[in-house]
Amino acid sequence: MPGIAQQEARAEAFRNMHRGRLLLLPNAWEVASARIFEGSGFGAIATTSAGIAFTLGYPDGEHISRQEMLAAVERIAAAVQVPVTADVEAGYGNRPEDAALTARAVIQAGAVGMNLEDATGQPENPLLDLPLQIEKINAVLEEARRTGVPIVLNARTDVYLLEDSVDFFNLQGQVQQWIFRLAGGVLQIHSHGAG
Repeated sequence: MPGIAQQEARAEAFRNMHRGRLLLLPNAWEVASARIFEGSGFGAIATTSAGIAFTLGYPDGEHISRQEMLAAVERIAAAVQVPVTADVEAGYGNRPEDAALTARAVIQAGAVGMNLEDATGQPENPLLDLPLQIEKINAVLEEARRTGVPIVLNARTDVYLLEDSVDFFNLQGQVQQWIFRLAGGVLQIHSHGAG
């Protein structure tokens, strides 16, 4: 794992990559894939929660424990010199405290960014309620401030993965609500299937 000064520098470098041109990140699932991506010239690497879970014999969707997921992230972050951002699904719990605990573990694993999805995995209520998701986002951002590592939070909405098609304006409204209601800043908001 990188030292705190090195991790802060990687976090700032990763944050700067989000300014300007399109950022394309390869998804590593173990150390060998991360080293191949780094050797191919990528300036940062994302982990894939599904890839890590599948490699360890689990299905996707938080069936792998937080500890096992972040042990894999830690091995990846320690094996490369570029910034690593961790896909930690929905933060391993529906409470803001769970998201904060996951953020702390992501930082301790040496990553400088993390995904936080709004999918619940429950067919009857597939997306987390917006106020609760905002609480989780704020908890992650507060944990990052507390640790001093300025991680990049990718707040991901899975609204377009729902069976009932959602139009762009509904998504735009949801994203605007996220942005306007957040106490801190989120550098990127990602939606599967948009565009």
